[in-house]
Amino acid sequence: MRAFKIVDVFTATPFKGNPVAIVMQADGLTDAQMQAIARWTNLSETTFHLAPTLPDADYRLRIFTPRSELPFAGHPTLGSAHALIEAGLVTPQDGRLVQECAAGLVPVTTDGTTLELQLPPAHIRPLDMEERTRLSAILGGTPAEGQPPVLVDVGARWIVAELADAQTVLALSPDLPGSAAMEHDLQVTGVTVFGRHDSGPSAYEVRSFAPGDGIAEDPVCGSGNGSVAAYLSARGDLADGAGYVATQGRCVGRDGRISLRRAGDKIFVGGAAVTTVDGTVTL
Repeated sequence: MRAFKIVDVFTATPFKGNPVAIVMQADGLTDAQMQAIARWTNLSETTFHLAPTLPDADYRLRIFTPRSELPFAGHPTLGSAHALIEAGLVTPQDGRLVQECAAGLVPVTTDGTTLELQLPPAHIRPLDMEERTRLSAILGGTPAEGQPPVLVDVGARWIVAELADAQTVLALSPDLPGSAAMEHDLQVTGVTVFGRHDSGPSAYEVRSFAPGDGIAEDPVCGSGNGSVAAYLSARGDLADGAGYVATQGRCVGRDGRISLRRAGDKIFVGGAAVTTVDGTVTL
Protein backbone atom coordinates (compact mmCIF):
# COMPACT_ATOMS: atom_id res chain seq x y z
CA MET A 1 0.00 0.00 0.00
CA ARG A 2 1.06 3.57 -0.64
CA ALA A 3 -0.21 6.79 0.92
CA PHE A 4 -2.67 8.46 -1.43
CA LYS A 5 -4.43 11.82 -1.55
CA ILE A 6 -6.72 13.69 -3.88
CA VAL A 7 -6.30 17.45 -3.73
CA ASP A 8 -8.64 20.01 -5.29
CA VAL A 9 -6.54 22.82 -6.80
CA PHE A 10 -7.34 26.46 -7.60
CA THR A 11 -10.07 26.52 -4.97
CA ALA A 12 -10.42 26.61 -1.19
CA THR A 13 -13.83 24.90 -1.50
CA PRO A 14 -13.86 21.10 -1.92
CA PHE A 15 -15.17 19.86 -5.28
CA LYS A 16 -14.97 23.29 -6.97
CA GLY A 17 -11.45 23.17 -8.42
CA ASN A 18 -9.44 20.62 -10.39
CA PRO A 19 -8.61 17.38 -8.54
CA VAL A 20 -5.25 15.68 -8.80
CA ALA A 21 -4.43 12.27 -7.32
CA ILE A 22 -1.06 11.90 -5.61
CA VAL A 23 0.62 8.58 -4.81
CA MET A 24 3.32 9.27 -2.24
CA GLN A 25 6.65 7.49 -1.78
CA ALA A 26 6.06 5.76 -5.10
CA ASP A 27 9.66 4.66 -5.72
CA GLY A 28 9.69 1.11 -7.04
CA LEU A 29 6.52 1.36 -9.09
CA THR A 30 6.93 0.54 -12.75
CA ASP A 31 5.89 2.80 -15.62
CA ALA A 32 3.07 0.36 -16.38
CA GLN A 33 1.82 0.47 -12.79
CA MET A 34 1.84 4.27 -12.78
CA GLN A 35 -0.06 4.44 -16.04
CA ALA A 36 -2.56 1.85 -14.81
CA ILE A 37 -3.23 3.87 -11.64
CA ALA A 38 -3.65 7.07 -13.66
CA ARG A 39 -6.06 5.29 -16.00
CA TRP A 40 -7.99 3.99 -12.97
CA THR A 41 -8.32 7.38 -11.21
CA ASN A 42 -9.52 8.80 -14.55
CA LEU A 43 -8.59 12.30 -13.40
CA SER A 44 -6.92 14.71 -15.77
CA GLU A 45 -3.64 13.97 -13.96
CA THR A 46 -2.24 11.60 -11.36
CA THR A 47 1.21 12.21 -9.88
CA PHE A 48 3.82 9.98 -8.28
CA HIS A 49 6.16 11.31 -5.60
CA LEU A 50 9.71 9.98 -5.90
CA ALA A 51 13.16 10.62 -4.46
CA PRO A 52 14.93 13.43 -6.36
CA THR A 53 17.86 12.78 -8.65
CA LEU A 54 19.09 16.40 -8.75
CA PRO A 55 20.81 17.97 -5.73
CA ASP A 56 18.75 21.18 -5.79
CA ALA A 57 15.38 19.36 -5.75
CA ASP A 58 13.35 18.56 -2.65
CA TYR A 59 11.43 15.79 -4.42
CA ARG A 60 10.70 14.42 -7.88
CA LEU A 61 7.31 14.12 -9.58
CA ARG A 62 6.09 12.05 -12.49
CA ILE A 63 2.80 13.20 -13.99
CA PHE A 64 0.39 10.99 -15.92
CA THR A 65 -2.89 11.59 -17.74
CA PRO A 66 -5.17 8.58 -18.25
CA ARG A 67 -3.26 7.89 -21.49
CA SER A 68 0.28 9.26 -21.29
CA GLU A 69 3.00 10.93 -19.22
CA LEU A 70 3.50 14.71 -19.20
CA PRO A 71 6.82 16.47 -18.57
CA PHE A 72 5.05 19.21 -16.58
CA ALA A 73 1.56 20.29 -15.55
CA GLY A 74 0.37 23.16 -13.38
CA HIS A 75 -2.38 22.01 -11.05
CA PRO A 76 -0.62 18.66 -10.37
CA THR A 77 2.50 20.60 -9.32
CA LEU A 78 0.60 22.77 -6.83
CA GLY A 79 -1.66 19.95 -5.60
CA SER A 80 1.26 17.58 -5.08
CA ALA A 81 3.22 20.21 -3.14
CA HIS A 82 0.15 20.77 -0.93
CA ALA A 83 -0.21 17.01 -0.33
CA LEU A 84 3.47 16.43 0.47
CA ILE A 85 3.64 19.37 2.88
CA GLU A 86 0.44 18.20 4.58
CA ALA A 87 1.83 14.65 4.89
CA GLY A 88 5.09 15.92 6.39
CA LEU A 89 7.15 14.45 3.57
CA VAL A 90 8.67 17.80 2.56
CA THR A 91 9.25 20.99 4.52
CA PRO A 92 9.42 24.35 2.77
CA GLN A 93 12.49 26.43 3.56
CA ASP A 94 11.42 30.06 3.89
CA GLY A 95 8.21 29.07 2.15
CA ARG A 96 10.00 27.53 -0.85
CA LEU A 97 10.27 24.07 -2.39
CA VAL A 98 11.88 22.86 -5.61
CA GLN A 99 10.17 20.13 -7.62
CA GLU A 100 12.07 18.00 -10.10
CA CYS A 101 10.10 16.75 -13.11
CA ALA A 102 10.80 15.86 -16.72
CA ALA A 103 10.67 19.56 -17.66
CA GLY A 104 13.41 20.36 -15.13
CA LEU A 105 13.33 22.14 -11.77
CA VAL A 106 10.15 23.99 -10.84
CA PRO A 107 10.23 26.35 -7.83
CA VAL A 108 7.06 26.35 -5.71
CA THR A 109 6.35 28.85 -2.93
CA THR A 110 3.65 28.86 -0.26
CA ASP A 111 2.41 31.30 2.35
CA GLY A 112 0.56 28.53 4.19
CA THR A 113 -2.73 29.33 2.46
CA THR A 114 -1.97 29.50 -1.25
CA LEU A 115 0.76 28.08 -3.48
CA GLU A 116 2.52 29.49 -6.51
CA LEU A 117 4.76 27.90 -9.13
CA GLN A 118 7.26 29.42 -11.50
CA LEU A 119 6.26 28.36 -15.00
CA PRO A 120 9.00 26.71 -17.08
CA PRO A 121 10.28 29.01 -19.86
CA ALA A 122 7.73 29.39 -22.65
CA HIS A 123 8.54 28.75 -26.30
CA ILE A 124 5.95 30.35 -28.58
CA ARG A 125 5.33 30.09 -32.29
CA PRO A 126 2.38 31.37 -34.35
CA LEU A 127 0.19 28.80 -36.07
CA ASP A 128 0.58 28.76 -39.82
CA MET A 129 -2.39 29.52 -42.06
CA GLU A 130 -3.35 25.86 -42.55
CA GLU A 131 -3.23 25.27 -38.78
CA ARG A 132 -5.28 28.42 -38.13
CA THR A 133 -7.93 27.34 -40.61
CA ARG A 134 -8.10 23.92 -38.99
CA LEU A 135 -8.38 25.47 -35.52
CA SER A 136 -11.19 27.79 -36.66
CA ALA A 137 -13.14 24.77 -37.88
CA ILE A 138 -12.65 23.04 -34.51
CA LEU A 139 -13.80 26.14 -32.62
CA GLY A 140 -16.68 26.86 -34.97
CA GLY A 141 -15.47 30.41 -35.52
CA THR A 142 -12.39 32.55 -35.87
CA PRO A 143 -10.26 33.75 -32.93
CA ALA A 144 -10.34 37.39 -31.88
CA GLU A 145 -9.48 39.81 -34.68
CA GLY A 146 -5.84 40.80 -34.78
CA GLN A 147 -4.79 38.18 -32.21
CA PRO A 148 -3.40 35.18 -34.09
CA PRO A 149 -3.43 31.85 -32.21
CA VAL A 150 -0.11 30.37 -31.15
CA LEU A 151 1.47 27.16 -29.92
CA VAL A 152 2.95 27.65 -26.43
CA ASP A 153 5.38 25.05 -25.08
CA VAL A 154 5.93 25.15 -21.29
CA GLY A 155 6.58 21.41 -20.96
CA ALA A 156 2.89 20.91 -21.62
CA ARG A 157 2.20 22.15 -25.18
CA TRP A 158 -0.97 24.17 -25.72
CA ILE A 159 -2.57 25.73 -28.75
CA VAL A 160 -3.72 29.08 -27.33
CA ALA A 161 -6.40 31.25 -28.91
CA GLU A 162 -8.14 34.40 -27.72
CA LEU A 163 -11.86 34.61 -28.49
CA ALA A 164 -14.02 37.72 -28.74
CA ASP A 165 -14.97 37.84 -25.05
CA ALA A 166 -15.68 35.73 -21.98
CA GLN A 167 -19.24 34.94 -23.04
CA THR A 168 -17.98 33.54 -26.35
CA VAL A 169 -15.63 31.29 -24.38
CA LEU A 170 -18.44 30.08 -22.12
CA ALA A 171 -20.73 29.36 -25.10
CA LEU A 172 -18.09 27.44 -27.06
CA SER A 173 -18.87 23.88 -28.14
CA PRO A 174 -15.72 22.67 -29.94
CA ASP A 175 -15.34 19.72 -32.29
CA LEU A 176 -13.61 17.36 -29.84
CA PRO A 177 -12.75 14.57 -32.35
CA GLY A 178 -11.29 17.23 -34.63
CA SER A 179 -9.31 18.66 -31.73
CA ALA A 180 -7.98 15.21 -30.79
CA ALA A 181 -6.79 14.70 -34.37
CA MET A 182 -5.04 18.08 -34.44
CA GLU A 183 -3.45 17.41 -31.04
CA HIS A 184 -2.06 14.15 -32.41
CA ASP A 185 -0.75 15.75 -35.60
CA LEU A 186 0.92 18.69 -33.84
CA GLN A 187 1.98 16.66 -30.77
CA VAL A 188 0.30 19.09 -28.39
CA THR A 189 -1.49 18.61 -25.09
CA GLY A 190 -4.66 20.37 -26.20
CA VAL A 191 -6.37 23.66 -26.98
CA THR A 192 -6.80 26.50 -24.46
CA VAL A 193 -9.11 29.41 -25.29
CA PHE A 194 -9.61 32.63 -23.35
CA GLY A 195 -11.72 35.77 -23.51
CA ARG A 196 -11.81 39.02 -21.56
CA HIS A 197 -14.44 39.85 -18.95
CA ASP A 198 -15.85 43.37 -19.21
CA SER A 199 -15.92 43.79 -15.43
CA GLY A 200 -15.59 41.95 -12.13
CA PRO A 201 -12.68 40.39 -10.26
CA SER A 202 -11.72 38.04 -13.10
CA ALA A 203 -9.88 39.49 -16.08
CA TYR A 204 -10.29 36.43 -18.31
CA GLU A 205 -12.45 33.33 -18.70
CA VAL A 206 -10.45 30.28 -19.76
CA ARG A 207 -11.32 26.80 -21.04
CA SER A 208 -8.91 23.95 -21.88
CA PHE A 209 -9.67 20.90 -24.02
CA ALA A 210 -7.44 17.82 -24.31
CA PRO A 211 -9.55 15.01 -25.81
CA GLY A 212 -6.47 13.41 -27.36
CA ASP A 213 -5.31 12.62 -23.81
CA GLY A 214 -8.74 11.41 -22.73
CA ILE A 215 -9.70 14.75 -21.14
CA ALA A 216 -12.65 16.29 -22.96
CA GLU A 217 -12.39 19.45 -20.85
CA ASP A 218 -9.86 20.08 -18.09
CA PRO A 219 -11.76 21.74 -15.22
CA VAL A 220 -9.08 24.26 -14.19
CA CYS A 221 -5.74 24.11 -15.99
CA GLY A 222 -2.54 25.59 -14.54
CA SER A 223 -0.30 25.07 -17.57
CA GLY A 224 -3.05 26.28 -19.91
CA ASN A 225 -3.49 29.47 -17.89
CA GLY A 226 0.27 29.88 -17.64
CA SER A 227 0.48 29.55 -21.42
CA VAL A 228 -2.13 32.29 -21.80
CA ALA A 229 -0.12 34.57 -19.51
CA ALA A 230 3.08 33.80 -21.44
CA TYR A 231 1.27 34.67 -24.69
CA LEU A 232 -0.08 37.94 -23.23
CA SER A 233 3.41 38.81 -22.02
CA ALA A 234 5.00 38.04 -25.41
CA ARG A 235 2.57 40.28 -27.27
CA GLY A 236 2.96 43.15 -24.79
CA ASP A 237 -0.35 42.81 -22.93
CA LEU A 238 1.11 41.74 -19.57
CA ALA A 239 3.65 44.20 -18.28
CA ASP A 240 6.53 43.38 -15.96
CA GLY A 241 5.16 43.47 -12.41
CA ALA A 242 1.53 43.11 -13.54
CA GLY A 243 -0.87 40.31 -12.72
CA TYR A 244 -4.48 39.25 -12.99
CA VAL A 245 -7.02 36.62 -11.90
CA ALA A 246 -8.60 34.18 -14.36
CA THR A 247 -11.64 31.97 -13.84
CA GLN A 248 -12.21 28.52 -15.27
CA GLY A 249 -14.49 25.54 -14.80
CA ARG A 250 -18.03 26.90 -14.85
CA CYS A 251 -18.95 24.85 -17.90
CA VAL A 252 -18.17 21.63 -15.97
CA GLY A 253 -19.62 22.66 -12.60
CA ARG A 254 -16.43 24.07 -11.06
CA ASP A 255 -15.33 27.52 -9.93
CA GLY A 256 -11.57 27.74 -10.26
CA ARG A 257 -9.63 30.92 -9.51
CA ILE A 258 -6.09 31.24 -10.84
CA SER A 259 -3.65 34.05 -10.09
CA LEU A 260 -1.15 34.91 -12.85
CA ARG A 261 1.67 37.41 -12.69
CA ARG A 262 4.81 38.40 -14.56
CA ALA A 263 8.14 39.26 -12.94
CA GLY A 264 10.86 40.02 -15.46
CA ASP A 265 10.86 37.21 -17.99
CA LYS A 266 9.15 34.77 -15.59
CA ILE A 267 5.48 33.82 -15.28
CA PHE A 268 4.01 32.69 -11.96
CA VAL A 269 0.81 30.65 -11.52
CA GLY A 270 -0.89 30.40 -8.14
CA GLY A 271 -3.99 29.51 -6.18
CA ALA A 272 -5.45 27.68 -3.21
CA ALA A 273 -5.65 23.92 -2.66
CA VAL A 274 -7.70 21.66 -0.38
CA THR A 275 -7.45 17.91 0.31
CA THR A 276 -10.63 15.95 -0.42
CA VAL A 277 -9.41 12.33 -0.10
CA ASP A 278 -6.73 11.03 2.30
CA GLY A 279 -5.90 7.34 2.57
CA THR A 280 -3.96 4.55 0.86
CA VAL A 281 -3.97 2.86 -2.50
CA THR A 282 -3.49 -0.91 -2.64
CA LEU A 283 -1.31 -2.27 -5.44
